Amino acid sequence: MTAIDAVTLTADLIRCPSVTPEEGGALVLLQALLEGAGFSCTRVDRGGVANLFARWGDKGHAKTFGFNGHTDVVPVGDAAAWSVDPFGAEIRDGIMYGRGATDMKSGVAAFAAAAVDFVTDTPPDGAVVLAITGDEEGDAVDGTVALLDWMAAEGECMSVCIVGEPTCPNEMGDMIKIGRRGSMNAWFTVTGRQGHSAYPHLALNPMPAMARLMDRLASRKLDAGTAHFDPSTLAVATIDTGNSATNVIPAQTRGAVNIRFNDTHTGAALSAWLKEEVARVDAEFGTTTEMKIKISGESFLTPPGALSDLVSGAVKAETGRQPELSTTGGTSDARFIKDHCPVVEFGLVGKTLHQVDENVPVAQIGQLKAIYTRILKDYFAG
Repeated sequence: MTAIDAVTLTADLIRCPSVTPEEGGALVLLQALLEGAGFSCTRVDRGGVANLFARWGDKGHAKTFGFNGHTDVVPVGDAAAWSVDPFGAEIRDGIMYGRGATDMKSGVAAFAAAAVDFVTDTPPDGAVVLAITGDEEGDAVDGTVALLDWMAAEGECMSVCIVGEPTCPNEMGDMIKIGRRGSMNAWFTVTGRQGHSAYPHLALNPMPAMARLMDRLASRKLDAGTAHFDPSTLAVATIDTGNSATNVIPAQTRGAVNIRFNDTHTGAALSAWLKEEVARVDAEFGTTTEMKIKISGESFLTPPGALSDLVSGAVKAETGRQPELSTTGGTSDARFIKDHCPVVEFGLVGKTLHQVDENVPVAQIGQLKAIYTRILKDYFAG
C-alpha cells in the first residue's frame, strides 16, 4: 500500500465544511481511508453529533495505543476578511490555509496517516485505536464523552492515548501537555428592590452587594501554585445591570466569573466557597442572590513517566528539541480521557488557531506524522 500523504489528507479534510456540529464529510472520508487499511470502524453518533471509532488489531488487547482528535471547526467569522477560501486548503509559499488547518485537521491527518502506514508496514502485536469526534468545539457533551461511554459498554479500551491538539507555542516540538487546569463558570443574579434614586431608603440597591461580592471573589488568593501548575485564577467576566436611568435604583444586577484552577482544588470545593461568599453578602445587604455554576472540567495531571518519556523521545529524535512538559492553556478533550487511561497532548504550533487565515506550514504536517510514527514504533517495540 502506498504511504498516506498527510498533507493531501489535511487538504481533503479542510475542504469538508465541518463547522461544529456539522460532519461535513470529514468522518466519512476518514472512515473510508481507515477501513481500506483494515481498521474496524463504528460511527458513534449521539445527540446530533457525528463521532468515529476505529480499531486495528484485537479488541481489548492489553497493549492498545490510542489517538484522539476532532474534525469539527469553529465558524469562519467574517468570510470577507479572509484572503483565501476558508475551505479551499490553498497552499502559498509552503503554507496551507483554511479553517481547521491548525485546529486540528492537520493533527488528525497526521495521526491517521501514521497509524495506517504503521499497521500496514509493521503490523504490531497489539492494537491501534483512533477516537475522532465532531463535538470538541461545541458543547463537548456528545463527542469524546459519547465515544468513551460507547467504549465502556462495548469493552473497548486504550492503554495510553495522545490527543493531537496543537500544543507548541513557538516552535515545532517545544511543548507537550501533561495536564490541564480545571475550568468553571459562575453566574450571579442579585435581586433587591427598585426605587427612586432620591429616596434610596425606600429601595434596596443590588449594585453595592454585587460590587462587594465581586471584590471579595477577585481579591481572594486561591493558591500559590503547585509542582506542575501555575496559581489558580479567578477573572470577573461581566457585571451587567442594563439601567440607563440615573434616577432609578435597579431591582437586579447580574455578574459572572471564570475560574481556572489547579490540582489544589476541585470544582465541588470551589462551588461550596462561592456559595459561602454569596450567603455572606446577602446577609450583609439583605439581597437575594441566585447562582448558576457550570464546571467544564476538573484539573488533571499525567505525572511525568513512561508516556511523557515516550513522546519526548520521539519529539527530540525528529525535531532536535527537548519539549517542555506543561499544564498551561485552556481545556481539551484530554479532561475526559484521563479517567480512561494515561493521556498527554502533542501537536502543532498553535499560533493561528481560530484566527482569520488560519494556516499551517506544510513541512510541519509531515514532521508531525513522522513524530507520531516514531511514537507508535517505539511504543510497540518497547
